Amino acid sequence: MSAYVYDAVRTPFGRYGGALSGVRPDDLAATVVRTTLERSPALDPEAIGDVVWGNANGAGEENRNVGRMAALLAGLPVGVPGTTINRLCGSSLDAAITGSRAIEVGDADVVLTGGVESMSRAPWVMPKPSRAFPAGNVEAVSTTLGWRLVNPAMPKEWTISLGESNEQLQERFGISRERQDAFAAASHQRAYAAWEAGHYDDLVVGVEGAELTRDEGIRPDSSAETLARLKPSFRPDGTITAGNASPLNDGASAVLLGSERGAELIGRDPLARIAGRGVMALEPQAFGYAPVEAANRALARAGIGWDQVGAVELNEAFAVQSLACVDAWPIDADIVNQWGGAIAIGHPLGASGGRILGTLAAVLRTTNQRWGVAAICIGVGQGLAVVLENTGSSEGGASA
Repeated sequence: MSAYVYDAVRTPFGRYGGALSGVRPDDLAATVVRTTLERSPALDPEAIGDVVWGNANGAGEENRNVGRMAALLAGLPVGVPGTTINRLCGSSLDAAITGSRAIEVGDADVVLTGGVESMSRAPWVMPKPSRAFPAGNVEAVSTTLGWRLVNPAMPKEWTISLGESNEQLQERFGISRERQDAFAAASHQRAYAAWEAGHYDDLVVGVEGAELTRDEGIRPDSSAETLARLKPSFRPDGTITAGNASPLNDGASAVLLGSERGAELIGRDPLARIAGRGVMALEPQAFGYAPVEAANRALARAGIGWDQVGAVELNEAFAVQSLACVDAWPIDADIVNQWGGAIAIGHPLGASGGRILGTLAAVLRTTNQRWGVAAICIGVGQGLAVVLENTGSSEGGASA
């Protein structure tokens, strides 16, 4: 039995402290759950076997299983179960992987997957004191991004910042600041062009109470020349800046999965088949390079090679790690992130995997390519990838 992508929708991605910062993450998640059901009116909500949701934080308003909370807030029947997965940046792609496996083994015919993150509303936390009545001050720790409350047994080289990790990747592969800035500028230009062409019109839904219709961080006037003026963020002589790395964001995404029988239940034809999945782990500080082998493994399980791939959606955590991955794959770089990437669109951690999977399905349809790869790097040294087969491709597709 195979699992298929039937629909995908997301919110616009808002910048940190921006238009979506006033919306709770569970409400962002409920928005795309509700919209998914509205877009498939033939689907009886009772037929949803599970809601599988990704989230990287879990310490704030999305606590206590945001997947279940989103289902309840969206008005799904109380008998529809829900669970939450945390694989950091890969959480919603992992949710789709988990949902697809449930379908393939016959546990469900319809699974609603997705993810959410509000980095703006991520709370400060503090551990309980080890002794009663401490007399000193207590430090609150931000949960917005990266390592916190680190176990002292962890080797120091593993727990460096995400930015420093990628400066080390830059040293390893010799990827210049100029290449990184050019890649970042292209991300903005492609994202803007995709919006202007209407490619995102059917993939994005607004959020009630927020005046935002497009991704908030896209700068169509961005250029390599303007980005070159920015100062390095992590080393005085470094190459990574605020302009060639993904920003902090808020948003939610949903991907509706089903079996072949799911077409009758959902009332839609499938967009793509989930043909292969791959996961990879490296040293924590090398996380940016982990998508390379994750994608290779996913392709091997799909039974195809890179020469058959017509589109790649690679989450752009940093330009340097994106370029390192693209350089490692035997592909034309022009097929990567054809509608822009996370540097422009944004990277709300728990929602990004669903975004790239849904975008990949749409790109394959629009370009009439048969095979595509969605891949994402994940903090603490991991990578995930999924291969999609466009179920509507003609003989003129990539594999012809």
